[in-house]
Amino acid sequence: MKKVVKFGGSSLASARQFKKVADIIKSDKSRRYVVPSAPGKRSDKDEKVTDLLYACYDAVAEGRSYKKILEKIKSRYMDIIDGLDLNLNLDHEFDRIEENFLAKAGRDYAASRGEYLNGIVAANFLGFEFVDAAEVIFFDENGNFESEHTNRELSERLEHVEKAVIPGFYGSRPDGTIKTFSRGGSDVTGSIVAKAIHADMYENWTDVSGVLVTDPRIVENPEVIETITEGTFLHGSQRSSRGRHFPGAQGRHPHQYQEY
Repeated sequence: MKKVVKFGGSSLASARQFKKVADIIKSDKSRRYVVPSAPGKRSDKDEKVTDLLYACYDAVAEGRSYKKILEKIKSRYMDIIDGLDLNLNLDHEFDRIEENFLAKAGRDYAASRGEYLNGIVAANFLGFEFVDAAEVIFFDENGNFESEHTNRELSERLEHVEKAVIPGFYGSRPDGTIKTFSRGGSDVTGSIVAKAIHADMYENWTDVSGVLVTDPRIVENPEVIETITEGTFLHGSQRSSRGRHFPGAQGRHPHQYQEY
């Protein structure tokens, strides 16, 4: 049995969260392909790494000071690496990111580095192979997703890979430049990987205890919806800016949302 598991930003925001994710993956040997998002907020007052990357790139593009923002991003990853006691140094990666920012590589490139770096950390922590999404997920020169090309290349790349981490959210154009899906696109990456490997199940994990009747940040202790039809679920997701990708991942398991 083969499963693809996707974890969102809040699920991978800290070393503590990473350890929970690792426990989930190791508890089921069929969870062999992992799609991570960039580190999200650790608290309501925190900042998402993706937002920091956008801010850093914009500062560079506009000729403003960017070093403090870049150091803040580095610190987020170092905190995770140190908390996991990993022998991993990302200095070379950050040097290359800074160089590409100065060369005006684009906001898509900037945003994608959150998933890229988190993928490297996750692969090292789990002992899985790291597969750069830019090498297996493709867009045409106009930014349109190339489904058949991607499915063919991704299938071939993963055919003999027992366990892999594939960062969510981005791919590449024919000229090698980075193109992202719209915000929240790691969900799409998960469904793409699931199709390519003919997964038996695609699990999309989150850090809330199921599908809730309302936003827990607004209403304290909202009830969990115990049963929901696919049609109702898709209708609700289509009305939500954070759920607009759900139609691209049909057939997901009803127990995909579990608390940890």
